[in-house]
Amino acid sequence: MDKQLATSVFESLASGVRLDIYRLLVKAGPAGLVAGEIGSALEVPPTNLSFHLKALTHAQLVAVVQEGRYQRYRANLALMQELIAYLTAECCSGHPEQCAELHVPLVCP
Repeated sequence: MDKQLATSVFESLASGVRLDIYRLLVKAGPAGLVAGEIGSALEVPPTNLSFHLKALTHAQLVAVVQEGRYQRYRANLALMQELIAYLTAECCSGHPEQCAELHVPLVCP
């Protein structure tokens, strides 16, 4: 990951609505959600939702596939894991044994 992509991801998540959308999609897992389900769950009007989904897609945080007349959105979990690795790559000045809490695997509740 490079600095420009990391910055883009953080800028995209700086919106409370976008953060809510991303967290909802993470919760939905690989099945993802269609736009209408996202809007209903978060009570976001379609025009606002479209704007936010476009921003998340542009930042690569969300992938979208066409399913007939619907669009299904899924969280790009690999990108988030890459971002975390980028942020912690030089943890403890190259002494990762001092950063034991970072080596705990991420577990979905």
